[in-house]
Amino acid sequence: MGNVDFRRFVDHDSPMNTKKQTVAVLGASPKPERYSNKAIRLLLEHGHDVIPVHPAIDSVEGLPVSRSLLEVVKRVDTLTVYVSAKLSSPLKDEIVQLKPGRVIFNPGTENAELYRALSAAGISFEEACTLVLLNSGQF
Repeated sequence: MGNVDFRRFVDHDSPMNTKKQTVAVLGASPKPERYSNKAIRLLLEHGHDVIPVHPAIDSVEGLPVSRSLLEVVKRVDTLTVYVSAKLSSPLKDEIVQLKPGRVIFNPGTENAELYRALSAAGISFEEACTLVLLNSGQF
C-alpha cells in the first residue's frame, strides 16, 4: 500500500467530524506516554468534553476523574476503553447501565463477553483506535 494519505478520503465537513461529544475514558492515566492519556489530550484538542475514569486517580490533564462509571452523571456519547478484558468484564453491568451511544475497544482491550452484553442492550461498539479515529476525522 505504501504511503497512502488517508486524510484525502475523509469528508472533513461531515457532521460526525464536527459534533462535540461527551467521551468517557475508561482506564485514564496521568502518565503522558500512556495511550489513554494521549487520547484524553487529543479529545480535548478536538473540542470534546472528556470524563476520565479511574478508581485511584484524582486528576488527569487538569480534569477531575470519576472513580467509577456509576459516578458519571452526564449522557455519554462515546465510552473509549483502555483496560483489559480482565478489568472490563466486572464492569459489564456498569457499562450497560451507562448506556453510551457507542463503545470503542482500543487495541488490547477486546472482550467477547462485553460484546455480547452490549449487543443484547442495543449499544453499538467497535474495535478501533481512538487516536486513529480522531486523527483521520472518523471519530
